Amino acid sequence: MEKLVSSWNNVQTVPEKYIFPPEKRPGNVTFNASKSIPVIDLEAIASSQDRDAIIQKILKAGEDFGFFQVINHGVAEDLMNDTMSVFKEFFELPEEDKTSFYCEDAMRNNHCMLYTSSLLYATEDVHLWRDNLRNSCHPLEECIQHWPEKPTRYRHVVGAYATEVKKLSATILELLCEGLGLEPGHFGGKLSEIPSLLVNHYPPCPDPSLTLGVSEHCDPNLITILQQDSDVFGLQVLKNGEWIGVEPISNAFVVNMGYQMQIISNNKLRSVEHRAVTNSEKARTSVAMFFIPNGDSIVEPAKALVDPRNPAIYKSFQYKEFMSHFLKKTGGTDVALEAFKLQAN
Repeated sequence: MEKLVSSWNNVQTVPEKYIFPPEKRPGNVTFNASKSIPVIDLEAIASSQDRDAIIQKILKAGEDFGFFQVINHGVAEDLMNDTMSVFKEFFELPEEDKTSFYCEDAMRNNHCMLYTSSLLYATEDVHLWRDNLRNSCHPLEECIQHWPEKPTRYRHVVGAYATEVKKLSATILELLCEGLGLEPGHFGGKLSEIPSLLVNHYPPCPDPSLTLGVSEHCDPNLITILQQDSDVFGLQVLKNGEWIGVEPISNAFVVNMGYQMQIISNNKLRSVEHRAVTNSEKARTSVAMFFIPNGDSIVEPAKALVDPRNPAIYKSFQYKEFMSHFLKKTGGTDVALEAFKLQAN
């Protein structure tokens, strides 16, 4: 358990195993409150006129950034705050209360896993400055029985949170369906069947210029909904070769497109590189809910988006094929998609 970064006390220097190669280091990170990532108010989606305007904003954000934030989304602020508090309390528990959840085996299908850096900890060249808590959420009623019992309200609060964020995801996916001209429910069923909740905890770091909380990556799933800490910067998105900060907004969710959304939309929507940096003063916690296709589900460009003027860019495949390739890939983020592109493109 001493591997957990959150268990260390008074660390004065970054251990060598956590120092990134010079070309991968974030350098001196400064956060100006960036307003570049669109913030979209969902309150008026019941109105047909306002709904159309909201859909267009979402599509443009997906095309330009691959990211946007949503407010007035229907998830209660008290529930969001309580969930964040529960996760922070979990990481502050004595080690004996967390030991049973610790695991470094990426192949184990635990309903709840606590690990540090990544599930490749034993073989990775450099470690990430973070601890992780992963909660499986499908089927929720079964998974919840294996979640932590401390703090005592953990299962009740996190279960309610997972339910509400899943409803929000269904709303956003339907708005995307409408905007892309797809049949209602196109992203439902197997394409978003398996939600998984990942809590990232980034303790203060003595030198944030040397390491990363999460290195640059794109998400392999369909869509991700993230709650940031309300007052601690950390998330960055790559835009035109520049890393821009995503401002923490109280009671907002960050939404980003995964690789499967890019494929199904035939590149109309983008999965964009992002990373998390650390800071020297405050711990930061973020809560990400991933909506993941069933392994047997077929992923391919939606037929409604393919015609002679817009030929399919990607071939049809099972999601488990993509993940097998994704987990083995090396090189830049684009490598993950290359094997699934049609030769004509």
